[in-house]
Amino acid sequence: MVKVNLWDQVNQGNFSSVTEFLLMGVSSLGKIQLILFALFLCLYMIILSGNITIVTVIRLDHSLHVPMYFFLGILSISETCYTLVILPKMLINLLSLLRTISFTNCATQMFFFLGFAITNCMLLGVMGYDRYVAICHPLRYPVLMCWKICGQLAASCAGIGFMLSLLDSLLVFELPFCGPNKINHYFCDISPVIQLACTDTYINELVIFIGGVLALMVPLTFICFSYGFIVRAILRIPSAEGKRKAFSTCASHLTVVIVHYGCASFVYLRPSTKYSSSKDRLVTVTYTVVTPLLNPMVYSLRNKDVQVAIRKMIAWGGFYPKAKI
Repeated sequence: MVKVNLWDQVNQGNFSSVTEFLLMGVSSLGKIQLILFALFLCLYMIILSGNITIVTVIRLDHSLHVPMYFFLGILSISETCYTLVILPKMLINLLSLLRTISFTNCATQMFFFLGFAITNCMLLGVMGYDRYVAICHPLRYPVLMCWKICGQLAASCAGIGFMLSLLDSLLVFELPFCGPNKINHYFCDISPVIQLACTDTYINELVIFIGGVLALMVPLTFICFSYGFIVRAILRIPSAEGKRKAFSTCASHLTVVIVHYGCASFVYLRPSTKYSSSKDRLVTVTYTVVTPLLNPMVYSLRNKDVQVAIRKMIAWGGFYPKAKI
């Protein structure tokens, strides 16, 4: 009898009996599911159209071929892919009675979600550095932010993002899952999934937590230092108009940074044992839906260069790639 128990424990540690998960995040919404489906579908269409518009405008208008808009275009592409990983499945689940996702697809969703999310954090940090160089070292800006360096920075953001994502995903899905298989969320996020593991997860959670601190706090600290120098440089500008223009170039970036890092820090900079399903789902909606929606709106509504480029594209039908100002 002892041999059988030991054999069962070995088997339990070597493979997962769970082959699929149930996404229960929208199961208790009842009749409002159709209303939420229509709402999130509209928001998703706005996110897609807004980000695609920004990427298209930046691509077509040569006056926007500068590092700041290059990184904004990369951020818009990343945000589009980021929402593509989560929202279509959530929309399907709002209309479906069987809200299942296979073990492999769950791992894949988590990998790409974390990859694009961390990439976005890194990109926001790089955009803060870009503003710092532009305002504090304008004469050296063409050298410090040449296209080769911009490409290397963008590639580094994606590389770091997906390496950390791969590490986190492996730490979660190497664990044995013997049941239950109900994820109390609307997608495969770290905390609700790792809680289903049928073994001690302390070491895995600790490594994931350290990775989350690095992914969030390092870029955020870099942004804070950058804006400290930026504010000091702006305060030295003699004219009020010059100060206003300098601050306006940073306002859009700061707005997105505050929303993105604030919500992500609330969810990920704490142990999974303190996971609160209802509060976390609400906050997660903010950075999976509101932040991707906020990016194109903030950068298009508050940015005169983008506004002018959009009006030109609309007036000319987008057929003229070069715009002169």
